[in-house]
Amino acid sequence: MNTVQGKIGDRALRAGMVGTGMIFDETYRPFFERARAEGLHGRRFGLVEVPLAAVASRTGKRAEAYRRAAGGRIGDFQSFSGETAVERLLDTGVDFVCVATPDDRHYAVARKVLEAGKHLLVEKPSVLALHELDELERLAREKGVLAKVVYHKLLDPDHKKLRTLVADGQLRHANNGYCSLLEPKQVSGSQFAEWIRGRNPGTYVAVHYIKLIDFTFGGRLKTVSCTGQRGIVGESGGTTWDSTQLRLIYDRDDGREAAFDIHTSWVTPDNFPGYVEQEVQFRFDNGVWNAHSRRRGVECTIEGKTPVEIKISMNNHYNGTFLEPWGERSQRGYGIEAIERFVREVATVEFGGPSAGRADRLREARALAYDDISAERQAVAAVHAMEAILARHAAGEPDGVVRVNHDGKGLVLFLPGAAKPEVLYEGKVWREPA
Repeated sequence: MNTVQGKIGDRALRAGMVGTGMIFDETYRPFFERARAEGLHGRRFGLVEVPLAAVASRTGKRAEAYRRAAGGRIGDFQSFSGETAVERLLDTGVDFVCVATPDDRHYAVARKVLEAGKHLLVEKPSVLALHELDELERLAREKGVLAKVVYHKLLDPDHKKLRTLVADGQLRHANNGYCSLLEPKQVSGSQFAEWIRGRNPGTYVAVHYIKLIDFTFGGRLKTVSCTGQRGIVGESGGTTWDSTQLRLIYDRDDGREAAFDIHTSWVTPDNFPGYVEQEVQFRFDNGVWNAHSRRRGVECTIEGKTPVEIKISMNNHYNGTFLEPWGERSQRGYGIEAIERFVREVATVEFGGPSAGRADRLREARALAYDDISAERQAVAAVHAMEAILARHAAGEPDGVVRVNHDGKGLVLFLPGAAKPEVLYEGKVWREPA
């Protein structure tokens, strides 16, 4: 029995947080502060308290700074640091755990959370390899808990409208598309300088678009190829990448293919007018969808502030601080909504009806393909393939291509001039059509 089941009468879900960096500050912190002030209410589960009970981080410095700065906006929480921080957090009896660490640390933490029988919310990508995903999904089912992934861009109003038009048959058959996300140098040079060594911006942000394409358009992932550039945030012959260009090819049920290119970078100049430059174009049989993060927003100039301290072009949909008409200060946006939605799913499972119906409510929550780890296979397959291709590129073997479900194997890497391909993953990524 998981720990939450014994707390049904308490009407509380105690939260644990692993990682207290920028992502925590922008999205998790405002959610927990609002939950402390208002609780969480839903028709199915009533009023539920969601206290931030414990946090785990490498040094504990940011957690303590937050405790001092927050004052009454947050309740008392335990803070753990060091090599055993996650284990000590789990020993406090939290009911769910949010993981916002560098992506190559997700698996180790997520596995401990699920082994302890706690509900899990992990930032994208959940893991970097399919065998890791298999293990997390197995543990979640064995322990009877939820394992969910944060893909907040699926909650972006523009992306929701795109999916609506596709689902309603207004836009028919995505043939090809292009996605670009460019971040300023301060991301790789300061905010994430500690963990970018040996990493690439593709797994950091391209995965948002991988999931958007996979979730919105469907189909079976067929081929993955990738290249990239180095030399600004790391050595030109090293394993730290400035930018990447990823291509995905999907098969459709009607026998037609669709190709998508996703370009990402974290070396855009800091004085670029937009904090993040995001652009997509998808081409359909009967139409074209264009979206641009700066063109949909506002422009603001403040002498001595813009464009570095405050950006000229702001994304007020993702996460913004506002003075409401009634005088309240608030912070809201789709980045925060994704976290609240997960907690609502946990509350519904645990408090949404008689205990005898918990298994049915758990199945209902797991059927949500936008965030459940069981719907993550093709997205993780693309990441797994990209990581392998870039690793070989850095080792002097560029231009690799990964085939999905090739000759009975899930992921197979082909390199120019190699006598034999390399099997990256034995199991099937997706099932063959009947």
